[in-house]
Amino acid sequence: MIKQNNVVIVPLDVPNLSAAIALVDALPEVNFWKVGLELFVATGAEILKYLKKQKKQIFLDLKFHDIPNTVAGACRSAKEYEVDLLTMHATAGTEAMQRAKEALGDSPTKLIAITVLTSLSPQNLRDDLKVSIDLQAFAQQMASLAKQSGLDGAVCSPHEAKILREINGKEFTLVCPGVRPTWTQTGDQQRIMTPSDAIRQGANHLVIGRPITKASDPQIAWQKIQDEIAIA
Repeated sequence: MIKQNNVVIVPLDVPNLSAAIALVDALPEVNFWKVGLELFVATGAEILKYLKKQKKQIFLDLKFHDIPNTVAGACRSAKEYEVDLLTMHATAGTEAMQRAKEALGDSPTKLIAITVLTSLSPQNLRDDLKVSIDLQAFAQQMASLAKQSGLDGAVCSPHEAKILREINGKEFTLVCPGVRPTWTQTGDQQRIMTPSDAIRQGANHLVIGRPITKASDPQIAWQKIQDEIAIA
């Protein structure tokens, strides 16, 4: 059972360590933070050490995508950070996913696969990437490959959560960006859903950033989302 205050993951989408610390300090109620490429490239492991010291959970969202040997090496290096969630692209292939999971060994870190970026629309998938199957079918295939490869879950749009939950079972962790309360702007996400609806669709974790961090009062925004989740 996932505790309610661990359901929402807030991204630390800031450029440096001091800005990250300021955001964590401003939202002490938040227990689960996402560290992405921008901040990790800027700070390295320093931000992870800080979050660990604050007893926070960490989603290290680096989206590894390379040949199997390189991805395995990256996961072997990331193992020492003991983060809670780590990402790689399912499109790296079965061998890369299998070797990445093996490289983590007995680490408590859950390795989860990126299925389709939520910034991509069905038209992008069809016209830009020349993927002939529809977006939901592609996401299903990527999640199924991830599970077959031994990964612990997938990152997906909340619009794919229900079918991925049905296909992959209750132990498969689903992390959903593209979640926006009705009282906020959608931003650059193409496939969005409200927090309560995403939970009902089967999501375990919701990645919600700007509706909280850019709100006039972030703590009020955080509590509004918690209240919505509580009745989902």
